[in-house]
Amino acid sequence: MYNKVVMSKFLKPENAGSLRGANAVGKAGNSNCGDIIKIYLLVDEEGIIEEAKFKTFGCPAAIACSDVACDLVRGLQIDEALDVSSKEIFDELGGLENNRVYCSVLAEDAIKLAVENYYKKKSK
Repeated sequence: MYNKVVMSKFLKPENAGSLRGANAVGKAGNSNCGDIIKIYLLVDEEGIIEEAKFKTFGCPAAIACSDVACDLVRGLQIDEALDVSSKEIFDELGGLENNRVYCSVLAEDAIKLAVENYYKKKSK
């Protein structure tokens, strides 16, 4: 069913939980299956993502994709986070079953929404 990388990220996610002081939050969901991914980012004054955490309600693939997404954005400039793609998340996990590929898309969407949220807060 799921490969070893997906199962490892699902069973022992390193980035699970909320993030105190997060100044960017993005939430994406799929109404068909009920998966919801919420990504929290802490962006410093230079625009670098210092920390990333997630809370996800969903299947093992959704949790694994969320964990990988946090790993991929940490250390990037906030604008560079927009370049993290569902394909990159998919590849980091060594692939996903066809009916679970959308989980990587949800993670990408949550990142994009967090970046959008960051700029909305910053402009106020």
